[in-house]
Amino acid sequence: MDLQLVKMSEKFKPQLLDMMDEWTKTGENIIPWAIRKVDYHDFDAYLKSLEESEPKEGYVPASTFFAYDRERDILVGAVDIRHFLNEALLLDGGHIGDGVRPSERRKGYATEMIALALDECRKLGIEKVLMVCNQENTGSAKSIRNNGGVLENEINVEGETVQRYWIQL
Repeated sequence: MDLQLVKMSEKFKPQLLDMMDEWTKTGENIIPWAIRKVDYHDFDAYLKSLEESEPKEGYVPASTFFAYDRERDILVGAVDIRHFLNEALLLDGGHIGDGVRPSERRKGYATEMIALALDECRKLGIEKVLMVCNQENTGSAKSIRNNGGVLENEINVEGETVQRYWIQL
């Protein structure tokens, strides 16, 4: 595995289309939201949507990265890093949202993506990172714990049990 986080650009457009087409065909809710909020087929609009330097009300500045496996020349997932937390993100959302495309799950990518995202958090001056996942998503919880995540609590959000983990940087 030779993974790096990259910003989306024309260079990665074919890999993006491949990943998003695969993910979309599953019908599942693509996480992180940042990579599905705008139709990826309109590539110029999609690129503009990925950076939230001046977000609309209720949102915070965020940076979106894609996990690129250099050995295989594919995108295996994405991470969205919120530069700080508002009240909603403190409850459910956290600093990092991540997702691995369906065909690449259970291969260690999530753990590595989170580790790379934590490096980006350090660059932003974030000292303590909140990550959340649904209680039944044991793979996500394991990836968070593999990166030093300590469970603070479990809360109910819209009928779902959400686990809140803190990672000290």
